Amino acid sequence: MILLPDDLRVILRAYAEAHLAAQRSHAAEPDPVPVLKLFNPLSAATWLATEIDVDGDTLFGLADLGFGCPELGSFSIAELASVRLRYGLLIERDTAFRTPFALSVWTQWSSHAGSILWAETLLRRVALARGIPDPSGP
Repeated sequence: MILLPDDLRVILRAYAEAHLAAQRSHAAEPDPVPVLKLFNPLSAATWLATEIDVDGDTLFGLADLGFGCPELGSFSIAELASVRLRYGLLIERDTAFRTPFALSVWTQWSSHAGSILWAETLLRRVALARGIPDPSGP
């Protein structure tokens, strides 16, 4: 599976450019929704990305290695793609991932919940309670 298809790469790059433009003009920085979710199928490690650098490799977003302390930062798509797991498995992209929530919401909920995966469950419940359709479901 291709971890980062061209359509998502374009969106991630546009978000990065908007972020840089806001910094240059001293405007409020944007708070985009994550458009890419990567995960380790054998553990709780999960990454949500909102931006990609001009180098085409460095993503920015929320990283959770499964130890209870998700954090914002940069990570390499090439490095994640090179990880070889047991049973011949690789880091995968969640092709059904869609969210109405901004990265700041994911960061806050993941921090309180201790993981992106648990935050995802809680945010899905919040969306349901507010009548927000589940964008990843039927």
